[in-house]
Amino acid sequence: MKKLLLICMSLMATIIAVAQTEDKKWNIGFHGGAVQYKGDLGNDFYKTDMAFYGFGGLSLSHRLGGHFDLSLLGTKGKIGFNRPTGKFLYDVSTATLNLRYNLLHDKSIVQPYVFVGFGAMWFDDKVDNTIKDLDFVTPSTGAGLNVKLGPTVMLNLQETFMFSNRDGRDGMVKGDNNDKYLFHSVGLSFNLGKKKDEDNDGVADRLDKCPGTPAMVAVDKNGCPLDKDGDGVADYLDACPDIAGLVTLNGCPDKDADGIADKDDRCPDVAGTSAFKGCPDTDGDGVADIDDKCPGTKAGYKVDAVGCTIDNDKDGIVNEEDRCPDAAGPASLKGCPDTDGDGVADLDDRCPTLVGTIPNKGCPEITKEVETKITKIASKLFFETASDVLKVASLSELDELVVILKQYEYAKLAIDGHTDSQGSDEYNINLSQKRSESVRKYLVSHGIDESRLTSTGYGEGTPIADNKTAAGRAKNRRVELKTSY
Repeated sequence: MKKLLLICMSLMATIIAVAQTEDKKWNIGFHGGAVQYKGDLGNDFYKTDMAFYGFGGLSLSHRLGGHFDLSLLGTKGKIGFNRPTGKFLYDVSTATLNLRYNLLHDKSIVQPYVFVGFGAMWFDDKVDNTIKDLDFVTPSTGAGLNVKLGPTVMLNLQETFMFSNRDGRDGMVKGDNNDKYLFHSVGLSFNLGKKKDEDNDGVADRLDKCPGTPAMVAVDKNGCPLDKDGDGVADYLDACPDIAGLVTLNGCPDKDADGIADKDDRCPDVAGTSAFKGCPDTDGDGVADIDDKCPGTKAGYKVDAVGCTIDNDKDGIVNEEDRCPDAAGPASLKGCPDTDGDGVADLDDRCPTLVGTIPNKGCPEITKEVETKITKIASKLFFETASDVLKVASLSELDELVVILKQYEYAKLAIDGHTDSQGSDEYNINLSQKRSESVRKYLVSHGIDESRLTSTGYGEGTPIADNKTAAGRAKNRRVELKTSY
């Protein structure tokens, strides 16, 4: 057995010596842990109520490609059991060859794996000398976890189940229940070898000061990409490889320091903004100075494509200052037209087709004579007793009022009804309202637009004479007519 172990160790040393010149496909690991038994005497797997029996181990792994490794594991330690049902203790050495499947890519920090294989176990201090000291492990299986601690160092945790081909190491043979062993291990493993030229740039890794250079990129003797203009940006990344520039601009210069490379800057000698491809916009009208034919535009004024203020109606007054931007007018009226020429802009003129006065907002003045006539008409409007029905004599007066209202077609007329104090307040309000509406309806029926007329009943609330006398009450029973614009 000792000779066999020596042969295995020599073989492993030879493999390591060769592996150190390979492309990091080899890994050596140092392990330690505890062993538990399961067999005819009982089951100690994953139990903590008895002493563990320790072992040390050495592993050597070789990457086969893809997710597969081939791993050789050797251990030396003790296996035992100590319960009322029985006990035993052996010195034992194991060697297993396992095919390992890594669940994740080898670049992952955490790399779980599962494995299966076979091997042998050598026992010393036999209880029963009739049993050979060699058992075969058919199979060995388990799972583990590698955690990267650095470029070449990994922490290894592994659970290994070894199923013996024999039954009897525990001193008992019962049926086909062969002995089984569980190895709990923890250790460190190291990747061996060094890649000759990982980035294939023609410079050995030990001399390469710029590892990881992309394929087909020209490099210098140190393995670093060429930089002809010496600006710190490699030629293959440099948008301006023949002119020294800034790293932030992919190697291109920026004379005006506005953050826009000269090759993309419409105004390379004057600082500007990216919105205008490197040109300034001094008046802030949204048109770059280089294109602006009307510099100095007032803030907030809209401009056309060449930076000039807009004048929709072409009257010489820009839209922002033109009260009527879509209709031409004189500057004196802030760009608004005056159709009737009365000095009141149509926009403000209540009588845009009639010459009027500014106080009347463009409507003609109602003469004193006409106002007097309207007042006289109002004094001759009479109704049937306690009724809103106009007396026949009042109709001719209203006809005359119709003529006046048609003459002053933009004037409005307020019709106010009043009563004396006879009767209740509610009755008088209602009666005065009806009487004023009777006048309004008559006027509408004779062609006066109802939008020009308002009718209101005030009842007895606004007397103009003493309600204690018959003459006074007669004066208070009235209709008042008031014109306005």
